[in-house]
Amino acid sequence: MTAARAAGAQEHGAPDAPRPAAGGRGAGAAVLGSGRLLRLELRHNAMLWLLPVAFALFFYNGYREIMALPPMWNLRAMTLQNRLLLDLVIPVTGAAAWMGSREGRRGIADLVAVTARPRWSRQLATWAATTAWAELACLACVAVVYLITARQASWGGPLWWPAVVSAAGVPALTAIGFAAGAWFPGRFVTPLVTVVVFFGLAFGTQAASGDHSYWQVSPLIAGAFDIGAAPGVAAFYPYLPDLSIVQVMFAAGLTVAILGGLGMPVARMRWLAAVVTAAGLAAAGTAVALAGTGRLDPHGMIAIPALHDAAAGQPVRYTPACNRSPIPICVNPAYAGFLPAVATAVGPELTEFAGLPGAPARISQVAPVYQQELGNGINVSAHVSGASEFIVPDPLPGQPGGTSAQFAANLAEGLGLQLASHVILGGADRSAGAAPGQAELAVIAGSVRFPPSVESRDLAPLYGQLLPEPGSPASLAAKRFAALSPAARHAWLAGHLTALQAGRVSLEQMP
Repeated sequence: MTAARAAGAQEHGAPDAPRPAAGGRGAGAAVLGSGRLLRLELRHNAMLWLLPVAFALFFYNGYREIMALPPMWNLRAMTLQNRLLLDLVIPVTGAAAWMGSREGRRGIADLVAVTARPRWSRQLATWAATTAWAELACLACVAVVYLITARQASWGGPLWWPAVVSAAGVPALTAIGFAAGAWFPGRFVTPLVTVVVFFGLAFGTQAASGDHSYWQVSPLIAGAFDIGAAPGVAAFYPYLPDLSIVQVMFAAGLTVAILGGLGMPVARMRWLAAVVTAAGLAAAGTAVALAGTGRLDPHGMIAIPALHDAAAGQPVRYTPACNRSPIPICVNPAYAGFLPAVATAVGPELTEFAGLPGAPARISQVAPVYQQELGNGINVSAHVSGASEFIVPDPLPGQPGGTSAQFAANLAEGLGLQLASHVILGGADRSAGAAPGQAELAVIAGSVRFPPSVESRDLAPLYGQLLPEPGSPASLAAKRFAALSPAARHAWLAGHLTALQAGRVSLEQMP
């Protein structure tokens, strides 16, 4: 009866009922379906249960080492990039491989092949859920380090590019693990691919040589390989993003290429998967080529000509942090926490030479200059003009290999000896090639306090030039002069400095 009425209505020209657009309804249903699938994968993902493992690995390996460093943004941010991915690689790659091999391990590949959603779409949803949990772990670790550093640092702000590189490396790790599990399903694939990726990532940096190495594309390399996280890098000049951009490009291209390769077996999407894979490989290959054109700039960072912005070479503006010693010492505010240690190491010299002819009114820190040598060798120097400028020695206390005693010894050999020799020998007013007298060498040696950690062999190149030979009469006179207080030495120099520089003071006349 109903069919007859419908037929009659059509015969009498009754208008048809409006039909909803199938395309719009299909697109909306696809989006909702993808959202529901992603939500299910997030709730039943192996990476969710491995988050405590990831946090524990980062705490025992990377976090404790990072927090032991001085509270400087450049040191901690660059070390974070070097450690974070290496700590996350085992749980992240393992979880991704386990999720990628799920259908093959359970023998349900043929069963789910008849579902409406293509295999590639299902795999991307599973990979996206795994990556989301892994990114949560990565960003949580970054947030903890940056929040603590923000409370402890004396100056500066976060370096975001090292964090971006670490975040971009996570999808690449999950893509590698997921693809290995999907292509070679089995219980032994997960531990095997995890070990391979871990050692490949860890030892891949060892192949880097010089500033033109293609291996700089590794996301673990935060700067020049032989410098790494150094206090003088990105403290006086802005952090160069050149190498970070290349590393992000490589990680993104590798991720896209691997995910595109997952769609190759799907016949109706093979052409799209091929285009995606080719685009990813092109991006990754371009990044590797750009990394090979890098060069070490004078500020200790890798500059890539195709990406370099000349404006980034301008020094950072800052108000120096100064103390109130007899000769004020001023440092970059990022080094403000070490200003008391600097003043303590050379305090007697500052008291002794303050106000004497040739003594500077203020001593200011200057930026170190880096120069690439053969292989991984890098020469660190400074453009110091007279006793009014100095360079803070590296490493700082708290860095690997850096102790307070070694820091004080480096300051005595550098700033202390520089100040004493400049005042005693007359600095630029002294005739070129004029050899210092024995009394002058004795006063210099008696004025500089060398810590017990400084051995005679460390000072051997200075004997006869700035210091007297050990056991000589001048060395004995230096010990007598060193026994005086800084104030007493200052008083004697105030009355005898001109005669001392003119060579009219003998060793016997020294106090």
